[in-house]
Amino acid sequence: MTMRTVFIVGSGLMGSGIAQVCAQAGMQVFMNDISQQILDRALKNIAWSLGKLIEKGKLKETLQTIMGRISSVTDFTSASRVDLAIEAIFEKLDLKQEIFRKLDEICRSETLLASNTSAIPITELATVTKRPEKVLGLHFFSPVPMMEAVEVIKGVKTLEETMREGVEFVRSLGKEPIRVENDVPGFLLNRINLVGYVEAIRLLEQGIGTVADIDKGVRLAFGRRMGPFETGDLVGLDVSLGALNAIYEGDKDMRFYPPQLLRRKVKAGELGRKSGRGWYEYKEDGSRKEK
Repeated sequence: MTMRTVFIVGSGLMGSGIAQVCAQAGMQVFMNDISQQILDRALKNIAWSLGKLIEKGKLKETLQTIMGRISSVTDFTSASRVDLAIEAIFEKLDLKQEIFRKLDEICRSETLLASNTSAIPITELATVTKRPEKVLGLHFFSPVPMMEAVEVIKGVKTLEETMREGVEFVRSLGKEPIRVENDVPGFLLNRINLVGYVEAIRLLEQGIGTVADIDKGVRLAFGRRMGPFETGDLVGLDVSLGALNAIYEGDKDMRFYPPQLLRRKVKAGELGRKSGRGWYEYKEDGSRKEK
C-alpha cells in the first residue's frame, strides 16, 4: 500500500518533525494534539524549519505548498480516512495504549498503526488492538528532518507484509530503514547509544570529566556531530529517562539503570533545551549560553 495520508498523534519535537517530512514527501498529514494552541506552536516551528531548508535550496516546492498539506486537529475523526497512523507522544505505556485503542476503533481495518516510541516494546502496544499483525514501530531520530535513519520494528505478531510497507514508507521519505527483527526494549540503536550516555553521566558524577570536555572529546575522537550531553539536551532528559526506565524494567540490566544525577535533574525540571536548562543553559531563542 502506498502511504498517501498520515495521522500523527503528538505535535512535539518528534511528532512535528514526522509531520514535516511526510508533508515534504507529498503526503496529506493530520497532526493531532490536545489543544489548538499547542498545534499552532508546532506549525510555526515546522514553517521555520521548512523555511531554512528552502533558503538552502534543499526543497523545490514553496513553503505554502508544503504547509498546505498539514492539517491540525484536536480530535481523532480524521484518522478514519488515513493509510497510516503514528503515535508520537512521550514514553508512558498506559497513555500510548489508550491512544492505540482509540486508533484501532476509528481507523479502517487496512490502516497500519505505528509508534515512534524509543524503548517500549511494540508488542505491548499491539496487544490492546484487534489488528496486532498491522502494528509496527517507526522510530525516528531527532531532529527528524536531518536524521537519515528510522528503525522499523517488528512486534511478535507483526506480519512481514506490514514490515515491508513500513520499510517502503521510510524510503518514500528519503530516509534509510533499519530493520529491527526482535522486539526488545530499546530496540537496536538506542540500546547502543544509551549505554554510552549512562557511562558519560557516571563519569561526570565521579568527577572524572566535565560536561563540556566529555562532549568535545566524543565529537573530536569519534567523529560524532554532537556529544552525549548535547544530544541529551536536544532529545530531552525526561525522554532519555523514560527510555532507560523502559529498558531496565524489561531486562533488569544494570547497564541501563538511570544514574542518580539524571533522575534528580528531571525531578528538578531541568529537561534540556525545551526547559531552558539541562546539561547546559539556553537562551530564549534556543541558543546555548556560553560560560
